[in-house]
Amino acid sequence: MTQTSQPQVESPGADLNVRPVQHRDLETVERLLLDAFEADYRNRSIDLGRQIRRIRRWFAALKLLSWFPGRFQHLFCTRVAESAGQVVGVVQVSPFNRSQSTWRVDHVAVDATARKQGIGSTLLRHCFESFWQARTWLLEVEVNNKAAMGLYRANGFQPLAQITYWSLSPELQQELREREPDLPNLLPVSNADAQLLYQLDTASMPPLVRQVYDRHVDDFKVGWLSFLVGLARQTISQTETVSGYIYEPQRKAAIGHFHLRLSCDGQQPHVAHMTVHPAYTWLYPELLAQMVRVTAGLPPQQLQLASTDYQPEREAYLERVQATRVEHTLLMSRSVWHKVRETRPATLEGLQLSGVIPGFQPAQRPVPGRIEARPAPLKSQGQYPDASRRKAHRSGDGPSQSPAG
Repeated sequence: MTQTSQPQVESPGADLNVRPVQHRDLETVERLLLDAFEADYRNRSIDLGRQIRRIRRWFAALKLLSWFPGRFQHLFCTRVAESAGQVVGVVQVSPFNRSQSTWRVDHVAVDATARKQGIGSTLLRHCFESFWQARTWLLEVEVNNKAAMGLYRANGFQPLAQITYWSLSPELQQELREREPDLPNLLPVSNADAQLLYQLDTASMPPLVRQVYDRHVDDFKVGWLSFLVGLARQTISQTETVSGYIYEPQRKAAIGHFHLRLSCDGQQPHVAHMTVHPAYTWLYPELLAQMVRVTAGLPPQQLQLASTDYQPEREAYLERVQATRVEHTLLMSRSVWHKVRETRPATLEGLQLSGVIPGFQPAQRPVPGRIEARPAPLKSQGQYPDASRRKAHRSGDGPSQSPAG
């Protein structure tokens, strides 16, 4: 989720320098991120400070991976804005899909003493120009943060969808465990199922969101290096992942999928991701019952998941089981084609005649061709003697004669 506390309206100073983050900047970066996002992450029981301290501990390894091209090159892709030798702003971005055609703005934070100087816009424009492979940008902003929303709109972001975060208390999970899930074709996920999961993901979202996400089959596969890094991450954070999908044998398609990140030490909430085919919304109670059964035997902790405004059946079910609304955010996107609309007039009234006429001019000078002279056409019937004779011969009257004048 991205957020800033105040809009940036004035132009930044000439001494502002945007550069990659260094180890000596991590303490200031931690302070800026905690000041901007600690309250919001606390609503979802996420320890942001713990995550940042973990990044500081493994910064050398992350920096080493950034030198090798691949999926882990941008694990900690952060830029800072420096003015007069002091870090006054930070932006963190990451690739959203495997092809890196869509990127995500994770965090934008500006020092309280340097707000209203255009630093936020400068950081965003630097990312737009530096990561040239990104055709689309994504971010999330809290719906009540009008200042941050104004900043993103000024930089070309438009609303895409509304996201609601829900939380299920341990007591509610215990009630849902009493239900026996009816999932006869529940299978574990492997790379061989990537095509099925891709088709399910494509069918579960509207075309505009699908175009922005731009996911492919490779996004649902896990390589050996990703598997090893995931194991190391789970060991460090004391978490475990469980995933499965429901297979429809008649249609030979996946109709539901869930992915759980479980907290083994009880220090952070369980996080669930769920995808259901729009034609099989009856799977919501079954999948949720299956997920809360997986959490049994672990330290009691909240179970969190999200829903979007184009999933009304999921939101209706979560309201029916009395899940708690934790946060409401707005998903915004920006396409590189906004640059064309910003520089050219969007209506016909703005077009000048002098700018339209040259488009109809020939690209090269015309080459004259051969022109043959032809006799001028005769106007009266009397000037066609041969034709009149043929007409008279067909009628049997002989040649016609003009009366004497």
